[in-house]
Amino acid sequence: MANANTTALASALSKAMANIHQRGWCDGTGGNFSCVLERDPLLLLMAPSGVDKGSVAPRDLIQVGATGSVLGGKGKASAETALHVEIVNSCGAGAVLHTHSQAGTLLSQWALEQAGNATPHGHTHLELRDLEMLKGLEGITTHACSVAIPVCANDQDLPALSTRVRPLLGDAPHGVLIAGHGLYAWGRNLGSAVRHLEILEFLLEQRWRRLLLDALMQRPQAI
Repeated sequence: MANANTTALASALSKAMANIHQRGWCDGTGGNFSCVLERDPLLLLMAPSGVDKGSVAPRDLIQVGATGSVLGGKGKASAETALHVEIVNSCGAGAVLHTHSQAGTLLSQWALEQAGNATPHGHTHLELRDLEMLKGLEGITTHACSVAIPVCANDQDLPALSTRVRPLLGDAPHGVLIAGHGLYAWGRNLGSAVRHLEILEFLLEQRWRRLLLDALMQRPQAI
């Protein structure tokens, strides 16, 4: 039987997913979301795979072990559970939120394409700088700075992808991009993970709009 803490966390995660879906960051059956229930052994509270994340009730959430096995509830665990586990173990995260927003998908692919042959081991970084909203990321106290979000090439082999992402996590600003796929954001608990997700999505939106504005300004003026 679920205890009071699990029940409260399930309600909070269900509400967070509905809000994220409403913002257009996980359309269709996209996205996957997890919170840590126990650390030893690791037990995650997650949305099941292949469902509309905007309508997952607390009772529909599943409990998943470190190997991706479903240990409670009904449904299939996401194939991307391995990446959630890697972020939890490497960063001490209490929640991991993965979105498929237009900005995250577009910029992650663009950044990797821009790096081209100079990209070591299929990864690069996307710089975000000089915006007040950077202060919403834990540990940042001034807008006069920059962060570099790691961007890693996508791979359907999730254990292999998790291994490639691992060395990029130490300096990541509470988020990592998978090229052509989207953003993984995390925090020490669900509240901080949601905040980091919102901040990073805002910064990504600003980045591509800035690129578009710069391109428009370079167009020759009509006579």
